[in-house]
This record gives sequence, structure tokens and C-alpha cells, in this order.
Amino acid sequence: MTVRVLLADDQALLRGTFRLLIDSCDDMEVVGEAANGNEAVALARTHHPDVVLMDIRMPGSDGLAATGVICADPELAGTRVLILTMFETDEYVAKALRVGASGFLGKHVTTDTLLAGIRTVASGEALLSPGATRALITRFLATPAPDNLMAPPERLNELTPREREVTVLTAQGKSNVEIAADLFISVLTVRTHIQRALTKLGARDRAQLVVIAYQAGLVRTSPTLR
Repeated sequence: MTVRVLLADDQALLRGTFRLLIDSCDDMEVVGEAANGNEAVALARTHHPDVVLMDIRMPGSDGLAATGVICADPELAGTRVLILTMFETDEYVAKALRVGASGFLGKHVTTDTLLAGIRTVASGEALLSPGATRALITRFLATPAPDNLMAPPERLNELTPREREVTVLTAQGKSNVEIAADLFISVLTVRTHIQRALTKLGARDRAQLVVIAYQAGLVRTSPTLR
């Protein structure tokens, strides 16, 4: 399957560089380029890409606003947003995840990391494994904005004890392999539990599942990270 990518960055040179890199891969293609958030939303609705590679700071509607619109559009349920930016601040990471982004990378990453990130997000996984990102999630998503909850806390009652356990470990930043080892179950079983939790909580992907877990208080901030 070819991963269809939409580029959203206000710098034409960077878009051209990303296009050359992505189009050089047999399993990827660039389907459009946007110079601002409004264009990104319009082109996403036109092309229905698998992944939008989204810059945060752009003129007019920025990347965070565009991400929120794309992720809230039921017609774009199959589109994931990967944030790529120079501004790797705590606030930006938290906001990007809250509005529905599936991943967050700095523009300093290697080409291999970028391409792997696109593939990871396209597969429905989230880029939440690095230690720094775990700390950011723990610190900022544990204090939810009441008007920005992705799912009411009572929805957690729909989860089975095992699904709840797997959700907690996912929110702690553990991979499927690590969760399987911790619970003495297979990786396939972990994936099944995660998929059922996603469905019951109405989450688009693993990133939103993590946000919901913190917002609902299923996982709380570690005192050492305050």
C-alpha cells in the first residue's frame, strides 16, 4: 500500500525537500502541498491523504488549528496528522496531542526517522515512545481542560479490567511488546485490547487513547515530574 502524504509548511524550500525525500520511497507519494493551515484543510478534504505532515507556525490559520479541524472532520477519519516543527516546547506537544495529532517530531530529526515516523503514523500507531514525550504527556495531559475532554470519564466504565490495564500501560508510553511482556500475553492480544478500547472510547488512534486516559484521570501525574 502506498502512503499518501500531504505537506503543510509555509517554506517552499522545505516542502520541495520533503517532496523529493518522500517521493523517492517506493511506498510513499506526496499528493499535495499547503503553505498555511487553511490550505492544509482544503487539500486534505480534496485528497484524503493518509498522513498530513504539518508545521505548527504558518501564516493565517496555523498548524494546530488546522490539525483540530482535520481531526474533527468525520470525512477525514482515515487521515492522521504528524506535527513537524522547530518549536518542540511542552505547550506545543500537549496542544498538538489534545487536538488530535498522532505524532510530534522536531525538524532536526534524521531522514530515516522522519520516514519511519510517517509510516508509523500511517499504520495507526502514535509517536509516543521517546522518554521526553512520555514526560510531557504525563506533565501536561494530567490536568485536562474541562471544555476540551475527548471522552467523558464515565466512558471508561465500558472497558473491561484487562482493556483498562492495557490502556494504562499505553498511556505510560509503553510499546505493544513491552505491554505484552508486563502482562504475559501476546502482542496480538495487546493489539486486540487496544483496538477495543479505541472503539469504546471513540478514539481515532493510540495518541487520542493516551489523551483520554490522562484527561479521565485513569493515569495521573508523577510527583517527580511537577
